[in-house]
Amino acid sequence: MADHIEIVTIDDQVPLLLHQTPLIIDAEKDGIKEWEKVDNLIEIKERDGQGRPGWQTNKSTNQILDEIYEDMENLAIKSTTIFKVNVALRESNPDAYTPKMISIGPYHKKYQELHSMEKYKLLYLRRFLRRKEGLDVESCIKELEELKDKALMCYDEIEDLIDGDHNTGQFLKMLLFDGCFLVEYIRERCGIKPIGEDMIIPGGCLDNQVSRDLLLLENQLPFFVLTKLHDMTKEETDELPFTKMVKWIFFHDLPKLTPASFNETISNAVEIKHLLQVIHMSCHPSEMKTNNLTGNISKEAEHSRKSLCCNLLQIIRSKEMPRDKDKLTWQDNMPNATELHEAGVGFSKVGNIYTCLAKDNLGDSTSLFDIRFENGLMTIPCFKVSDNTETVLRNFIAYEQQSPNIDPKYFSEFAVFMDHLIDSEKDVTLLRVKGIIANDIGDDKEVANLFNKIGKGVGISSDFHYKEVCGKVLQHCEQPWNRMKASLRRNYFHSPWAGVSTVAAVILLLLTVTQTVLSFISVLK
Repeated sequence: MADHIEIVTIDDQVPLLLHQTPLIIDAEKDGIKEWEKVDNLIEIKERDGQGRPGWQTNKSTNQILDEIYEDMENLAIKSTTIFKVNVALRESNPDAYTPKMISIGPYHKKYQELHSMEKYKLLYLRRFLRRKEGLDVESCIKELEELKDKALMCYDEIEDLIDGDHNTGQFLKMLLFDGCFLVEYIRERCGIKPIGEDMIIPGGCLDNQVSRDLLLLENQLPFFVLTKLHDMTKEETDELPFTKMVKWIFFHDLPKLTPASFNETISNAVEIKHLLQVIHMSCHPSEMKTNNLTGNISKEAEHSRKSLCCNLLQIIRSKEMPRDKDKLTWQDNMPNATELHEAGVGFSKVGNIYTCLAKDNLGDSTSLFDIRFENGLMTIPCFKVSDNTETVLRNFIAYEQQSPNIDPKYFSEFAVFMDHLIDSEKDVTLLRVKGIIANDIGDDKEVANLFNKIGKGVGISSDFHYKEVCGKVLQHCEQPWNRMKASLRRNYFHSPWAGVSTVAAVILLLLTVTQTVLSFISVLK
């Protein structure tokens, strides 16, 4: 084996890997290197005697371009599956994409404040090695070495890890440490731990922060690394597939995950890219009857042919952009929740919010995306907004936005729809009173700010998932009779006493008119 790994033990027999120097990744290094080559491609000399610039090439143009293209091929741009979040999405809230407790993968290894979790990784590594007799670090590294090249291609701009044998060894150690941590952490949360041993990371604040960090797009390991490690040490008595374990432990971190989706099987697990995708696949409208990953992949392949057209037709919401009144769309006309309520639109919640999976709720298929509008009533699945909601939604959106073959982009389009529905804390208050939003943050204004920012820089296709709902809403609001009914209800029937007073006044008016008519008739006689 090319990389030698020296093992020492400490008092509690925790194996330590020596030479654990921090993995420093300079994201700009390779970009600068390529630009230097381009700059050297053509140099401008001093102007000649006639005042015209002279041109000189230091190398053959084709030779330099071939070097650049070769480097770009080595970067494996097309095979990247674990992305760095782009600037357009990151700028409104960079913290939502940055780990606070633990670093997984190469992108955030350089941050010293995350190194305190390395001791926990060692403890989980020890538990992993004890699951199978004869298993040691060197044998695990040998297994992971077969996946090294494929794993390297999943990341973008990490060439520092493949410049020489030493750095390659650092990458393999990272796969081992982080991979064993994830596998054992997931098992522990599902109750699969050695008899008599306590949880290494107990429930509480630390556990919540770790769970939050494991759903960040930039904080992922290739899923084939995790399944390899899991298969190496799983027990024959293990009933739950690894993908179900993943869905189980992250269920409570989501605004709303369909309990019924937990029972969906994933038959083609080799195509899964990372943990975030496992959860993303489980979040879809209830009418989408997808029981395996093959269906999802086929759907992605079907839409990949249309991706160029969809990208050209993307609609980026920007309230500041001037609009042609003759070309207004639903995005320009869509009222917020308060305006809809004043126009006679009713709001009602559907489904329930569950804090855990149980036998009595696994049949509930009400999804976060099951928004409907019929006969003046908009039904929206209830969902919770907690401290981690923005982080979770933003990373799902970033995954959708930067993955070329995902269509429809349900989280992105849900965020855009809610951004239009919520403009201020009044809209949040209305939806909260109706039972649609369970506000665990406490301040309706914070929830409004969340949805007002989360749609910034988010692109959607022309085949918007809520286009039909928005069309029906606008059609309803354009009917004069609906506005009249809403005005009557708002001004004269906004409370039971107001309704009684209005009815009494109408009856009194009718009696007065009747008496006047009868008096007039008696005079004529």
